[in-house]
Order: sequence, then C-alpha cells, then structure tokens
Amino acid sequence: MTENEISYIVRKAIFNVYNGLGPGLLESVYHKILIYELEDLGSDAKSEVTMPIIYNNVVFDCEFRIDILVENKVIIEIKSVKDLENVHYKQLSTYLKLSDKKLGLLVNFNTDDILNSIKRVVNKIED
Repeated sequence: MTENEISYIVRKAIFNVYNGLGPGLLESVYHKILIYELEDLGSDAKSEVTMPIIYNNVVFDCEFRIDILVENKVIIEIKSVKDLENVHYKQLSTYLKLSDKKLGLLVNFNTDDILNSIKRVVNKIED
C-alpha cells in the first residue's frame, strides 16, 4: 500500500473519531480512539513508537516517540491545541527525517473544522 493510500484510510479514521467525539478532549483520548479506528479499518497502527537518535553514525542513548505509525510508512502526530504552531510542523518534519519516512499527517482535534485541521507534511528525501 502506498503512502497516499494509507493517508486516505487515516483521514477516514480521523473523521470517524472527530464525528464521534467532537473537539475539546485531551490528545491522549484521541490517540487511543484513533488507534482503535485504524485497527478497525484493517490498518497496522503502532502507538508511541520509539526511534533512536543517530548522529554521525553514532546511536545515542535518547530517543523520540512517534504518536502513531501506520503500516510502518505514515506518521501521525496528534494535537489538541487552540492553533497549530510552526513548531508542530517542524517536529513532524524532524520525525520524518530521522525515521526516513516520506509522509506525515499532523492533526489538530481541537477545531470546529477537522477537514482543514489535517495537514500533510512531506519529507523531501534526497536520492
């Protein structure tokens, strides 16, 4: 399955969660319910995936945590904030770069318009 096909399923799951719960809850609630929805739609969704930090070919004793990794290809970063900030996009961009993934979805559930609160972030992988 391609990243775009996965993203279509993820968006469906996000809409299901948002329509079922509405805005205003904690990120942890959306996180758990979104995992449930993704699995219910037949996707392999892993929660709180830890990734090592590798710098100059050295693995450091620290790691970052991906909110949700779908089909080992698409990262979902969940927020429930008033407004998405530049730092949220940078965080997801860095996760994509460090994990060597192509596509991430940044979603803010604390909104009146979920359609415009799902943002695609693409890792510009150099060949």
